[in-house]
Amino acid sequence: MLKGILARVAAVAAMVVLATSCAAIDPQVYAEEKPTLDLQQYFNGTLVGHGLFMDRSGQVQRRFVVTIKASWAGGVGTLDEDFVWSDGEKERRVWTLRPVAGQPGRWTGTAADVKGEATGTVAGNALNWSYTFMLRTKEGKRYDIDFDDWMFLVDEKVMLNRAVMTFWGFRVGEVLISFTRT
Repeated sequence: MLKGILARVAAVAAMVVLATSCAAIDPQVYAEEKPTLDLQQYFNGTLVGHGLFMDRSGQVQRRFVVTIKASWAGGVGTLDEDFVWSDGEKERRVWTLRPVAGQPGRWTGTAADVKGEATGTVAGNALNWSYTFMLRTKEGKRYDIDFDDWMFLVDEKVMLNRAVMTFWGFRVGEVLISFTRT
């Protein structure tokens, strides 16, 4: 009896994994979209982003403003991000971006609270990042949250960002941001 229940649970879990793994969008579907995103051009200078975090039901939990000071040296980018959250919390994250040698449009990124390397692909006006964020709670617990992070260049000044967050394959939230170059 228990064996049958476990087999059914395993089968359902496998179907969920298969269904969600087939749903990924290939960034190349945006290859012909304009304006064409050049990371070194867009993320250069000061940018301001207005965003929000929604839980898995879609309810807004927190809002934020992020100021990014972006610069490049020797083909390596630095995005120095300062967040101010609606509850008064302040947060800082520094990303280091590098092109992948011999693979046009492919990028890696690192930050102190990102596990390993983020991998990214630019195609047309779109950038898709995949990474694991090490989320720390106020109680000191750590959760490794996977991000499927999409950015779309609207014009030379505006970029829209939507990141879906999952934990063990289950959607736990979403981040929306509108960036503007100043």
